[in-house]
Amino acid sequence: MVMTGSAQIDAERAFARLRRSRRLAALARRLRREPAGCGDLPVYDERALYRARAQRGLGLREIPLEAIRGTLEPSRATLFDRCFRPAPITRRRWERLWVAEQRGAPLPPISVVAIGEVYAIRDGHHRVSVARARGAVTIDASVDAV
Repeated sequence: MVMTGSAQIDAERAFARLRRSRRLAALARRLRREPAGCGDLPVYDERALYRARAQRGLGLREIPLEAIRGTLEPSRATLFDRCFRPAPITRRRWERLWVAEQRGAPLPPISVVAIGEVYAIRDGHHRVSVARARGAVTIDASVDAV
């Protein structure tokens, strides 16, 4: 994507590109006759995970964005698809985070739970979406393990 020099315009263009991508992915799933929830962000039950055997506070780590495969927040699962492409309702917050990151503002680490080799996100869905859209490979995260 070509940057214009205006952080707000760049954020609007990036969001529009992801919104189109999300719609096209949903259309492709319908044409392939996949089940309705196939592209949704998977939701993990945090209580069930912690009953298994939780280890709290593995600390701050840099984790690969591709390893984040689900969420612990059912309300956030509808706001993002499997690839963390945002829904239209997230536009204002998403664009604010894009602009903040473009200007170099320090963003807090996300919070995740490690489930084997993958991660379920507890907090930071918008930050993950923006990082993916900007082409980042890794992100700082506070990691708990199961």
